[in-house]
Amino acid sequence: MSSRLLLIDDDTRLTAMLCDYLSAAGFEVTLAASLAAGRVAVAEQAFDLLVLDLMLPDGDGLDFCRELRSDALTRRLPVLMLSARGEPMDRILGLELGADDYLAKPFEPRELQARIKALLRRAEPEAPADDVLRFGRLEIDLAARMARLDGKPLDFTGHQFDLLVVLAQSPGRVLSRDQIMDALKGHPLDAFDRSIDVHISRIRALIEEDPKTPRRVLTVRGAGYVFARKQDADHGH
Repeated sequence: MSSRLLLIDDDTRLTAMLCDYLSAAGFEVTLAASLAAGRVAVAEQAFDLLVLDLMLPDGDGLDFCRELRSDALTRRLPVLMLSARGEPMDRILGLELGADDYLAKPFEPRELQARIKALLRRAEPEAPADDVLRFGRLEIDLAARMARLDGKPLDFTGHQFDLLVVLAQSPGRVLSRDQIMDALKGHPLDAFDRSIDVHISRIRALIEEDPKTPRRVLTVRGAGYVFARKQDADHGH
């Protein structure tokens, strides 16, 4: 089965070239030159990944990304954002609003293909053997890419969820920032550089009773972070 990509960009020369390149690489590519056409395509068929330009004739790619993320049907659709404005703020904003990766124009088609493949790999459901990691009242469902506390879904971004999974798959083991960065290689690294601590504090805000005295994600001074093996033992759960 070839992966189905939707490419929303009004630069016809670029899209024609990318369409040829990606089709030759085995992808099934649908083109849309506006947000309106993109909305119609998304409503009519299922895609494995969306490549979305930031600046479109009838609106802003960021707004469309926000729409996709607020709709249950498209919430998990991987989005790779393109922009001619490679400003760091644009990139951060794109990632904050739910884009999974960000590529500044001009770029090499090879680079786009590598990013697409990395995102598709991350979107594949994990092997069913350990589909759900359970730590007391905290459940991490790998296939659904969802964490729950006491059965209630927690509102993580894609990056934070992936970071939580990296920690939870090595309980009791101290992971340095470098090891965490390595494990997150499929990600745009700028999204994590110097901000692992920020992501950890956001994760704690959602999963800890008291984020100031964490019992799930512990800091090991000078070494990194460790995900506690036993977390709710003394709560009688």
